[in-house]
Amino acid sequence: MTQTQTEPTADLATVERTRTFSWSDPRRNAAELGRLSGLELLHAMARGELPAPPVMHLLGMDSVQAEEGRVVVTMRAQEFHYNPLGGVHGGVLATLLDTAAACAVHSTLPAGVGYTSLDLTTKFLRPVSVDSGMLRCEGTVISRGRRTALAQAQLTDAQGRLLAHATSSCLIFDL
Repeated sequence: MTQTQTEPTADLATVERTRTFSWSDPRRNAAELGRLSGLELLHAMARGELPAPPVMHLLGMDSVQAEEGRVVVTMRAQEFHYNPLGGVHGGVLATLLDTAAACAVHSTLPAGVGYTSLDLTTKFLRPVSVDSGMLRCEGTVISRGRRTALAQAQLTDAQGRLLAHATSSCLIFDL
């Protein structure tokens, strides 16, 4: 990923920023779904043996740590996440919460089984900006059945303050 920013000037309207990023073909990971369990797939991505999904590059997510039923995703709050009011857009935070909750469900699935989010209920508790620093989002499975799972995610800032909370239902299915 490449990011550039021109030097600040007195006229903020002339400050230009650009962002370029690249990603790997997501079909590479999809091909592994029949061979690896969800936890094995997440571990392979964390070790760099498989590429991170494109959305992680798009938003600048830094890392994923996984154990069965629990996933932690980190991302530094950045200016390109901002909404018109000068804070991180709620959709970016919801994506981070959805990623952690859904990947926690994924970490419990055997090879050949997939999932999709059915819903995401999000509560935003504090504003988020670049001053929030490294964001940490922890997703955990609350309950998992044969066809559905319920997970939650908590988003905290660099000081450990709770910024947002979400719950998610996921549909589980054979691939």
